Amino acid sequence: MISAKFGHFLDKPLSPLIKKIHLNPNILTIAGFVVTCVAALVIPYNLKLGGMLILSGGLFDMLDGVIARVNERTTKFGAFLDSVLDRYADAFIFLSLSWYFASEGNQTGVILSLGTLVGAFLISYARARAEGLGESGHTGIMERPERIILLAFAALTGWLIPVLWIMLILTHFTVIQRVYHVWKAMKE
Repeated sequence: MISAKFGHFLDKPLSPLIKKIHLNPNILTIAGFVVTCVAALVIPYNLKLGGMLILSGGLFDMLDGVIARVNERTTKFGAFLDSVLDRYADAFIFLSLSWYFASEGNQTGVILSLGTLVGAFLISYARARAEGLGESGHTGIMERPERIILLAFAALTGWLIPVLWIMLILTHFTVIQRVYHVWKAMKE
């Protein structure tokens, strides 16, 4: 939803600055992944710092695409690498939250974290499978930018359980939206 409406909104305003940066976008992709891995390691011990690191990793993840597009350095491998590392990053964050909840003895939190992880993975799988069949799978209300923002918000505020309930419901709803979208497109 956010990426569909604002996916390239920073390209034009940042273009003069970005054109001066001669950096391979894959370096930023990897750097964002490393920052997110650090966030996953920090979350069980310090939620607020983990939340700030999630936001930092998300910033790298946003800038790699801007740099690739503005400097005309987009590649199929770069898109592939970004997708794969995003899945690992999602897994590490949700597993970290499960670890946090398990150490607190909060079984509901563990289940919510793992259930949302499944939803996040199915969102990506549904899109990839749709695109493999020649259909657009880029629909739904809970894509990765929304998940990153909500996860960071939850960690920074401590409202993990309410936010994870929302995410659990909306990730699986997004999968249903994608299935319906592809069904409708293939039916026509």
